[in-house]
Amino acid sequence: MKKTPTRLADGRELIYYDLRDDVVRDAPDRRPLERTVTTSEIRRDPLLGDSVAVASHRQGRTYLPPADECPLCPSDGDRLSEIPDSGYDVVVFENRFPSLAGDSGRCEVVCFTPDHHASFADLTEEQARLVLDAWTDRTAELSHLPSVRQVFCFENRGREIGVTLGHPHGQIYAYPFTTPRTALMLRSVAAHKAATGGENLFDAVLARELAGERVVLRTEHWVAFVPYAAHWPYEVHLYPRRRVPDLLALDEAARAEFPRVYLELLARFDRIFGEQEAPTPYISAWHQAPFGAPEECGGTVVGRDDYALHLELFTIRRTSGKLKFLAGSESGMNVFINDVPPESAAQRLREVASS
Repeated sequence: MKKTPTRLADGRELIYYDLRDDVVRDAPDRRPLERTVTTSEIRRDPLLGDSVAVASHRQGRTYLPPADECPLCPSDGDRLSEIPDSGYDVVVFENRFPSLAGDSGRCEVVCFTPDHHASFADLTEEQARLVLDAWTDRTAELSHLPSVRQVFCFENRGREIGVTLGHPHGQIYAYPFTTPRTALMLRSVAAHKAATGGENLFDAVLARELAGERVVLRTEHWVAFVPYAAHWPYEVHLYPRRRVPDLLALDEAARAEFPRVYLELLARFDRIFGEQEAPTPYISAWHQAPFGAPEECGGTVVGRDDYALHLELFTIRRTSGKLKFLAGSESGMNVFINDVPPESAAQRLREVASS
């Protein structure tokens, strides 16, 4: 992997990640951009303990532009985009309309391919590995920023999810706090550790799923399963068999195997509802341990090594032509109601495996 950092016209950082070492990336950003002014602010809810990002400048962000005006395609002649060069393998840059900025964290965009009409599932294994390496590199770099506590790499695909740019891309959020979802996991890990005399909850969950009927696929280094209490109609969790806290700690064997496993999962998601319903809208999210000092939860200390890196992949489509909307119970009380039994979802995901 060759890494080439540069700057856009308004001062934002952009990094090219290339498969070939002899590629030269020196095209300047020719747009007359002024420096981006952000108004991101973190407010903490005193009752729930949640942190909310208030970012009014995002109202002006680009919304569903036509393909010939896509800001994530490479620049072409006088058609200038966020990527100054005429091509790229993978590119990462600071979001022009970030939810988090400055002391409130950082937001980056990850473009997986220059092909506007492709998707992550269309990548080769070599290209998917390059994305994994870019996620890992950005996790390492962002973790060194003094304002960053947790790094979150994710992809939203499909207008149904709320995607505003159709080009295949993901994002990276670097939060200045431990996110509420991760904090809940850590509290559960701490309670289990205290109740069992030191057993790790992630290990216990993985062992239970490996012995059950919800496994979707398993390889030497990875396991994918539908969780026992899945929130979404079709939801898969992908774990490395060896517990590690983050992408940085994955060994080479797991890295090498990941592209094949992940691309197979994405292919199965596109087959769940038949060709007429493809592509399936989804969210794919890496859960990594927070950086910094160990946390005390209920009197028990949990550190980074107690956490388990994993990816959560789910769709909001519950059946052909129907979406799972968050209604009163989910949005009002955070109590999910799942119309698809997890065992049935796992069976369906096994049925649509590549031959």
